[in-house]
Parts: sequence; structure tokens; C-alpha cells
Amino acid sequence: MNSDAPAKNDAAAPHAVSFGEALRVWLRVACLSFGGPAAQIAVMHRILVDEKKWISEGRFLHALNYCMLLPGPEAQQLATYMGWLLNRTVGGVVAGSLFVLPGFLSILGLSLIYSVYHDAVLVQGLFFGLKPAVMAIVVEAVIRIGKRVLKNRVMDALAAAAFVAIFVFGLPFPLIIGAAAAIGFFGGQFWPKQFHVLQGHKPKPGSDSAAASPAIADLAAQRARPSIARSCLVLAVCLTLWFGPLFALAARFGRDHTFVKEGVFFSKVAVVTFGGAYSVLSYVQQQAVDEYHWLDRSEMIDGMGMAETTPGPLIQVVQFVGYMGAYRQASTDGAGLRPITAGIIASVVTTWVTYVPCFLWILLGAPYMERLRGVQSLNAALSAITAAVVGVVLNLAVSFSLVTLFGPSPRPAWFVLQLPVIDVPLNTAALVIAIAAFALIFYFKRGMMVTLAVCAALGLAFHLAS
Repeated sequence: MNSDAPAKNDAAAPHAVSFGEALRVWLRVACLSFGGPAAQIAVMHRILVDEKKWISEGRFLHALNYCMLLPGPEAQQLATYMGWLLNRTVGGVVAGSLFVLPGFLSILGLSLIYSVYHDAVLVQGLFFGLKPAVMAIVVEAVIRIGKRVLKNRVMDALAAAAFVAIFVFGLPFPLIIGAAAAIGFFGGQFWPKQFHVLQGHKPKPGSDSAAASPAIADLAAQRARPSIARSCLVLAVCLTLWFGPLFALAARFGRDHTFVKEGVFFSKVAVVTFGGAYSVLSYVQQQAVDEYHWLDRSEMIDGMGMAETTPGPLIQVVQFVGYMGAYRQASTDGAGLRPITAGIIASVVTTWVTYVPCFLWILLGAPYMERLRGVQSLNAALSAITAAVVGVVLNLAVSFSLVTLFGPSPRPAWFVLQLPVIDVPLNTAALVIAIAAFALIFYFKRGMMVTLAVCAALGLAFHLAS
């Protein structure tokens, strides 16, 4: 995959960025990748555009718009794209991998602690406080995404229909997203004003949208020319890396082993992660909790708390899901592995199949980016998908709220409609922490990390006092 043709004057370009210099920057970006995609993108913009002046604002936002069209974590994909732009394929792979590594190591460590010391008072108290905080953060995500796309009654109807489809009827997330994409694609042909509601990121007035470095801009322009030979090579290598380990696991442990089931399932997740991690987590919860029983709803929220408080993409929560599934089923899957060993292997497998597709989308699609820009039907489809995502994330918020305030016992999807006639004890301590979380986010305008820290402290205090 290193077949990108270098510019004739690469070595002599006065503003070319060396791999070593770029590596130090990507290590710095990885260590600062807290706070969700908006904060992560802001960190990259500040370092690459404002501080280093390696990339112009126009080109940075152009790449961001492209990443917004793709399934997967846009911040990680943007890092991969910027790395490819600066140092070709090797640069993209290193930048994207380093962006994920701190979060992977953090969640692996937290998963080990959680599985071994879950009953410890300290661990229980901290996660008891994180649950209401996660609930408030997901509600804030519903509002934030809704403001971006719910511009008219058509978008409102799509969001409402998506919520009813997944909450009441339990329809699978990929079906909802596929239906929304089809509606947006064809609707955009006949009612463009109703469907072209997403506006791409644009340079600020007065900013220089030309290249910050002529050498880098020239290289980027040359790499934007697609090549059939290069595309075939990228496809061959990435697909082998993606599915090769799954075939190896199936040959070693059997097709029904947890490792294989998780690898296949999270491969599906990787191709439907439109609209951010919150949207696809409804699908993950739907399958991992209700179908495969890898963990329960309460533990799913605990995993969300881990992902919110560690660096890297929020979608890294799937690593915790994979770990717990293999850890739980190690004694019954016939492989003879210790639960912790099985959990570690599952963490690697889950992370691998989640991010290899992200590299495929960028390394294959980046040269075609210029052609994708301006295709209005794609904008309409993405607008409809994002509207449906609002309804899907609302389902996640409602589900998390029920589990947080009323406990993890399984309930039918229409439980919320029966709430007044079912004797369900309200967890008043969780309600108090939830009110504090909502106040911190919506009234005091505090950031996610502050909200999580305060709620974790309150949870520990309530737990110690009980």
C-alpha cells in the first residue's frame, strides 16, 4: 500500500514534514484526545493548522467534511487522513493507530479492574455515579445532533419514525439507517430544500483557504488523483487484514466461538457507524445485551463511562463489550482459556475489526475526495441518516435513563408506556446525581470531564454512606 507516487521534489521541498517530526505530533495528539470527537478535532485543528501551519484551514475542513460521510469515528479517520496527507500511507496508518492506542490501553486496564474487582465498594461507587452522568451526556448528544439536522418537518418525521422503529418495534439499526439513506437519496431528487439540510464545515471569514505550505498542498493535489492499481492494492491488503484474523480464529476455535461471533458482529458495526458512536451503541446494546447476552444494560452504561473518561474515540466502548463477553463465556466455550486471557484476546479482536475498516475508507477513498465533493445526493442521504440518528440516540437516552433510575432488570420496549401502573422503585440517589449532571451540563455549561468527575465523586459518597 506504499505505492503512492511521491512528488518529484519531495526530498527537496523546504516545507515538507519529516516522518519523525510528524510522529512526535501524532503522539501529542493521541495524549490529548479526551472529550469526544468535537474536542479531538479541535485539538488537531489547533496543532496542525494554527500552531504548525502544516495544513490550511480550507484543506482541513475539506477533509473533515469527507470523514463526516463515512461510517466510523470521524476524529480517528481525520487523523488518518491528515497523516496520509503529510507522509503517505505509512503516515496515515501511524497517525490513525496512535490515535486509538491510548484509549485501547486505558479501557483494557479498566476492563481488567472491572471484571476482577467489580464487587469492591470503591469500584461500585464510582460506576454508580458515572451512570447518571452518561445518561445526561447522551441526552445532550440528542439535542446537539438534533439542532444540526432537524430543520424542517420532514427531518422531524424521520427522527420520530426512527425512534418508534427501534424503541417500540425493535427493528435493527442497519435496517433503519438503510431506509433513511434511501429516503434521503430519492427525496433529495424531488424535494431538495427539504433534504439538503446538512451544511459542510466552511472556513472562517478571512481565513486563508489556500495551502499553508505550498509543498504540502502540491503533494496533496497529486495524491488526490486516483489510481486503479493503487485502489486494488489497498483493497487487497485491507480486506486481508480485516478478515484474515477472523478466518484464523474460526479455524482454531470454531465458527461458534465467542471470538468469531464478536469479530463478525463488530465488523458489521464498523460499516454502519453513521452519525457518531451514540447512534450505533443502540445497535450494540440491542445485540450484545438482548441477543448474545455478553453483558447486561447496567454494565453497558459502565462501559460508556469508561469510554467517556479515557482518551480516544467513544466507539472504543465496544472493546469493553467484547472483553466482558469473552470473559463471561470463557468457562463454557470449550477453548480452555482463562477468563482474563479470553477477555484480552477479545479486546484485541474487537478493536482490530472496528478500526481496520476505518483505514480502508480513508486510504482507498481519500484520492477520490474531490470527486465526492459536491455530489448533492450524498448530502441528502447523509442528512436523512443523521435525522434518523437523532431518533436512535433518543432511544439510547431513554433506555439508559430507565436502567439508571429503575435498575437493570430486563423490560419490554414499551415499558415506558406502562410506567405509571408498574410498581418499580425509583433509585433516588441516582436521580439526585442525574439532576446534578443535567445542571452541570445545561445550566453551568461545564464540560464532560468535569461532569463525570463530579458525578463519580457523588456516587462514591452515596455508596459509602449507604
